[in-house]
Amino acid sequence: MSVLSGKKILLGITAGIAAYKTASLVRLFIKLGADVKVVMTPASKDFITPLTLSTLSKNPVHSTFFDVEDENEIWNSHVDIGLWADYFLIAPATANTMSKMANGTCDNLLLATYLSAKCPIYFAPAMDLDMYIHPSTKESLDKLQDFGNIIIPATSGELASGLVGEGRMAEPEDILSFIENDILSKLPLRGKKVLITAGPTYEAIDPVRFIGNHSSGKMGFAIAKEAANLGAEVILITGPTHQQINHSFVNRIDVISADQMYTEVHNYFNDVDIAISAAAVADYKPKNVANQKIKKKDSSLTIELAPTKDILASLGAIKKHQFLVGFALETNNEIENAKSKIKRKNLDAIVLNSLQDKGAGFAANTNKITIIDKNLNEKPFELKSKTAVAKDIINEIVNSIR
Repeated sequence: MSVLSGKKILLGITAGIAAYKTASLVRLFIKLGADVKVVMTPASKDFITPLTLSTLSKNPVHSTFFDVEDENEIWNSHVDIGLWADYFLIAPATANTMSKMANGTCDNLLLATYLSAKCPIYFAPAMDLDMYIHPSTKESLDKLQDFGNIIIPATSGELASGLVGEGRMAEPEDILSFIENDILSKLPLRGKKVLITAGPTYEAIDPVRFIGNHSSGKMGFAIAKEAANLGAEVILITGPTHQQINHSFVNRIDVISADQMYTEVHNYFNDVDIAISAAAVADYKPKNVANQKIKKKDSSLTIELAPTKDILASLGAIKKHQFLVGFALETNNEIENAKSKIKRKNLDAIVLNSLQDKGAGFAANTNKITIIDKNLNEKPFELKSKTAVAKDIINEIVNSIR
């Protein structure tokens, strides 16, 4: 999966002959799973039609603040367009448009959107050789980069004028590769290995029945996705769950019992930088597992239980460089119990959620947590979606390991 999958890409097109390549750009973004919207300068429509780009992007294409031919047309808000995007690419970026961008000129929808955008902005220059090396163009390029915009360098090759030299817009495949590599290089967990456990464990009573709990795995899977989105190589060890994850940075390993999870966790722990134990591992398992289905009787059934191995404590006992995070689901004396686990299990942090809090705990789509660090500092968070909670957890870890 590309780092651009699920991202909102705004493509700005200006009036250069290289605009014909933007059809391929849109298709490549879509193929990688991105959502694409296009804003054009009015003159760029002489080089490629909005209909082509709208068909490929499956979104309306805008080039003016409103459609003069439609009296009912609503205003195309440059602010809304700019705020929508995760990344803004201007390609081709002509000498004229770059000069306007560098000097704050705002005479069309694309430039107004540029000045309103809050996301990272990439631009791919495209012009003839003499224009590209002109001192005014160099000044524009320097200014735009000083503003924090990211240049995708022009290449050398045959130009529209027939000359051969520098000024040719990078090819669509190279533009995407540049953006992907630039994003990856800036992700805070790039180069880190993260081990995450999720879901319940099932402890067999007989071939048919088991002891389990109500964990859905939603929290652990959300954490795994967020860590992967920030560049981490994630090993996700999960108990039985209906949750799905589709990310090239995530290696999913399915287990059933606490013993299986213990084995898999210890197979990977020595090589990871961060371990997050979000699974609801059974504390006990049947001491003896029947080989055949236990038949129902009128009398009561007694099952002797034995403790399972404490996975988190075992990791705390052998950790070296790893940043180890546990979870605590409590029903009473929450803070005290969570702080006790930090000390007993040699954790760097613990994520506390209480079943006393409405919307927190198993199966729900929301959670309310307090993160407690090894110095026993408490940081409470409001009730949020588990996706947002995962971001909070990973952000706290990133800030702790910097």
